[in-house]
Amino acid sequence: MFRHDSRLQFAAKPDKPDPLYARKLQELIGGAYGEMTVTMQYLFQGWNCRMPGKYKDLIMDVATEEIGHVEMIATMVARLLEGAPATATSKAAAADPVVGSVIGGMDVQQAIVAGGGPLPSDSNGYPWNGRYIVASGNLLADFRANVSAEAHGRVQTARLYQMTDDAGVRDMLKFNLARDTLHQNLWIQAIAELQADGLEGTVAPNALLDEEHAEHATSVWHLSDGEHGQEGGWASGPQPDGRHEFGYLTDTEPLGDVASAPPPDPALYATYDGSQGEPRGPALGTEAGLAGKLKDKLT
Repeated sequence: MFRHDSRLQFAAKPDKPDPLYARKLQELIGGAYGEMTVTMQYLFQGWNCRMPGKYKDLIMDVATEEIGHVEMIATMVARLLEGAPATATSKAAAADPVVGSVIGGMDVQQAIVAGGGPLPSDSNGYPWNGRYIVASGNLLADFRANVSAEAHGRVQTARLYQMTDDAGVRDMLKFNLARDTLHQNLWIQAIAELQADGLEGTVAPNALLDEEHAEHATSVWHLSDGEHGQEGGWASGPQPDGRHEFGYLTDTEPLGDVASAPPPDPALYATYDGSQGEPRGPALGTEAGLAGKLKDKLT
């Protein structure tokens, strides 16, 4: 259950309308690393968490906060769009090339579709996509994705901060920057506590360590023409998991055979010269295995 408070989490009052910047700010709403993404990412992580207690509570606390961030930035976008595009604005745009270029940069769908308000889309008008979120049910994998999401979101917020001199907008973005800083540190701390609580056996990346080809879990393969990769701490010494040693290989050779696709199904009419032999799979429209046998019996 969620309850709504009509007061914003933080002030969202621009000094003046700015339709062009309103479009830019859409990225923090519906972009890949926008507030809608982290909101839904954390909500689904929380709903999918199988362990009641501190981890689930943390996820749901931050998830619910992020709903307020969407509202706050959406309100800012609406206020930046105040009066645009009005008749007076359109006339000014027609008379002044500078004004026209500014109005020309706004997202017209904010006016046509949303009636002068924000949209669930990014700064190019591309609709927000649920595929942006990561919610695997594996807390360590998810928390690492959360650190990355907050880091990217903070980078974009910092860039947008530099794109305006509006004191009201900057004031809100300062709040967002601070919360992103906190959230990055929260997830980093949560990762450390997962490990300290001895949950490595149930979360990635420690599953199947006995089954993996351990000899390939050590060395960096030097495959680029760069000359300084081996100067990093990943070229030698113990790995962070305490189970492996780093190495750096400069003379690696491929371990597989020559890459080649199998002969194509004749019914697909792919260009083919016979060099891979005759097709071994069923022809298009046929079924193999039990399904095919049942179909044959019935027809």
